[in-house]
Amino acid sequence: MLKRTGIALLGTSSLLACGIVAGSLLAPADAVQAQSLAVTPAQTLETQGLTVMVDQNQFSPIFFDEKNAGIQIVLHGERIATDGAVRLNPTPEQWDPVPAFVSRTRGAQANQIVVRSTYKDVDLDYRVKVTAEGDGFRIAVDLDKPLPQALAGKAGFNLDFLPTSYFGKTYLMDSAPGLFPRHATGPMAKDGSGDPMPLASGGRSITLSPEDPLTRVTITSDAGPIQLYDARNRAQNGWFVVRSLIAAGAKDDAIVWHVRPNVVKNWVRPPVVSFNQAGYTPARAKIALIETDPHATVPGEAELVRLAADGTRQSVLRAAVTPRGRWMRYNYAAFDFSSVREPGIYAIAYGGQVTNPFRIAPDAYDRIWQTSLDTFIAEQMDHVGIREQYRVWSAPSHLDDARQAPPNHVHFDGYKMGPNLDSPFKPGEHIPGLNVGGFQDAGDYDIQTPQNAAVVRDLVWGRELYGLDWDETSVDEVARAVEIRKPDGKPDAVQQIRHGVLQLLAQYKVFGHAIVGIVDPVQRQYAHLGDAGSQSDNLTYDASLSASERKGGSSGAQDDRWAFTTDLPANNLAVAGALAAASRALADSDPAMAAEAWDAAKTLWGRFQNGPIKSGDGRDDSGSPWSADGANVGATVEMLITSKGDRAYADRLRKLMPVIARNFAWVGAPAVRAIPFMDAGYRASLAPLVRQAKARMDREAAGNPFGVPISEGSWAGSHQVVEFGSTAYLMHKAFPEIVGTEYTLNAIDYVLGRHPANNLSLVSTVGTASKLIGYGHNRADYGFIPGGLVPGVLIVKPDFPELKTEWPFLWFENEYTVATTSAYILAANAAIEATKEAR
Repeated sequence: MLKRTGIALLGTSSLLACGIVAGSLLAPADAVQAQSLAVTPAQTLETQGLTVMVDQNQFSPIFFDEKNAGIQIVLHGERIATDGAVRLNPTPEQWDPVPAFVSRTRGAQANQIVVRSTYKDVDLDYRVKVTAEGDGFRIAVDLDKPLPQALAGKAGFNLDFLPTSYFGKTYLMDSAPGLFPRHATGPMAKDGSGDPMPLASGGRSITLSPEDPLTRVTITSDAGPIQLYDARNRAQNGWFVVRSLIAAGAKDDAIVWHVRPNVVKNWVRPPVVSFNQAGYTPARAKIALIETDPHATVPGEAELVRLAADGTRQSVLRAAVTPRGRWMRYNYAAFDFSSVREPGIYAIAYGGQVTNPFRIAPDAYDRIWQTSLDTFIAEQMDHVGIREQYRVWSAPSHLDDARQAPPNHVHFDGYKMGPNLDSPFKPGEHIPGLNVGGFQDAGDYDIQTPQNAAVVRDLVWGRELYGLDWDETSVDEVARAVEIRKPDGKPDAVQQIRHGVLQLLAQYKVFGHAIVGIVDPVQRQYAHLGDAGSQSDNLTYDASLSASERKGGSSGAQDDRWAFTTDLPANNLAVAGALAAASRALADSDPAMAAEAWDAAKTLWGRFQNGPIKSGDGRDDSGSPWSADGANVGATVEMLITSKGDRAYADRLRKLMPVIARNFAWVGAPAVRAIPFMDAGYRASLAPLVRQAKARMDREAAGNPFGVPISEGSWAGSHQVVEFGSTAYLMHKAFPEIVGTEYTLNAIDYVLGRHPANNLSLVSTVGTASKLIGYGHNRADYGFIPGGLVPGVLIVKPDFPELKTEWPFLWFENEYTVATTSAYILAANAAIEATKEAR
């Protein structure tokens, strides 16, 4: 992607990401002027076109290096550099050691920020001083003690640059030219270490992309030579790394860099016109949002144009935009074209730019959820092979599941096992019966039990509330064969419910309870990219065989996944609710499995109805939504519905009203679903909670221009948005006098394009322009999985909304997850129903 203009010499994907088809702010190479940085109240360094973040975002205590930490550079609206910090490796992988943040303060000099950090394990404490100077900034590293010889050749200062910003561009190491490679091609050390060698080294100055004024950065080193590495030689998610080693014995000014990002004079980010990429039904509200640079002089009007068959544009509506105020670093305005109802193909013109087209049509949303069901969820199925016409997504996978995880172990991906295994199996022993059903959670290949339970429940709700009458995929569990685009006369939702239940029941049969999950034991296997069927040899581990030996259905390869088997109430209750719900959905097609699921649900639910319930789902990244009390509400509601209002479950739900009141934000949906099976007093007790929920939703809507809750945590929040939309619709159906449909429609608008940063649909292949580079099993190919919902827009602290369009490896923005996508199916169908009420 060549870049030359205010939005760059843009390729089609980048133009669409900005909501633009043509037009840009030209930035000739001579339109450059030094602009001094100044410290902001948020302790960043800022000037027009450039932000330097200084440890506003820290390395993760669980996932370590997420490429959102240390010193970061946002240049001309793109975060091009990250992880500016002392590192102990020239090309660190994700779980290599990272420094712990200690503090950030204003420095003694003007426009200076000082960050203290530490590596406690190697007794390395240091501070980094970032100081504005001239038309850039100075980085200086001071160690508390002289660098010991043991860390010489290891400790250095790294700054990582985004590969997709530099692919196909050049660099100068002093005056020696080089080219940033599109694909990692070495060189590698020949000593057997597997370490990458530098692309270039020995210079005192490096300039990245001298030909491109929008991404040009020059770094000059005072204290030692500079090296340039391609960290993708070690891992596909690596970045280009500029590095200087710290000399043995160095202490003050151990590293001194002068960083000069080229800043185009008076650069202004082009407006982003965001809208629902699937379009609009004629009668519903239609409001686009326009995101603009605070430095820009912006038009006060926007225009809706209709596209004719000959390609000409007819002006349909020209209207003033309504200011929506400032949010994060941008200004927003609304363009309301609700009055336009005539079906057709339309686009929005604003500021000399025209967006990609979208439809106004009665059937605009008829096909917004099916691909999520028949392709994405199918692709995530475990223990089967998945084919789509000529394409093989996966051979049968993980047929060697599973081995017992050891006690007192914390897994690198957050799973944890305490001293009690809650299992009849010894550590490392093969556990028979687990190699059936289930869904791989995300871009990695683990089975997270509570997420699998959520998928089952979501699909049951989808069947009961919206029908989900769709058949495009054949599933043969006996043959372990799935074929997409091959209808078999059975509803896809029912087959996927059954596939999820196979795994949940397998856990119950083996252990008598739900487990935390099943995951790869070592990092190399966990980092596998590609076909799930090749992640293990599908042969049961036999300790009597050598590592490469195979005999019968066994091998000596320790590649069988581990089962984390802790017996936790929250997981058991989630599974109880899913099994109870599934028993309803499977009653006609598989009455034997339905009965088995119902029996298991009753047993699991009954264990936790007396006394306090311990929270937690057995992963270090678990949070408050997995409150066991909240899970108990959901499970009890499913028991109530399946039993058709049995008094025992109704009485228990009444006793859980204090839990419902405390956790209504999380349990509002199941609480409302219970209304038809309870007495009038129950509905009356929910009414004030619904009013409080509406007030909270209104506060959230007023807090940003998009009318939905936007996460500001370390993982972008599309899951939260779609649950917001589907829950709001359930509240609307139960309490139409309190809650309207606008919340649900705002949610579908958000995930299908009306969000910050760009206007791509967050559901791959849904809508005119969608997210076509995602963090899925095929991310090494810079590909996508149709129908998958990505997390979406991350707020890089303090105020930078980001959604990378061309770099797949930021999981917090791009990683598909199976439960997020099943939640989207509910929200999409809720939105379809909401549009039917529009007049």
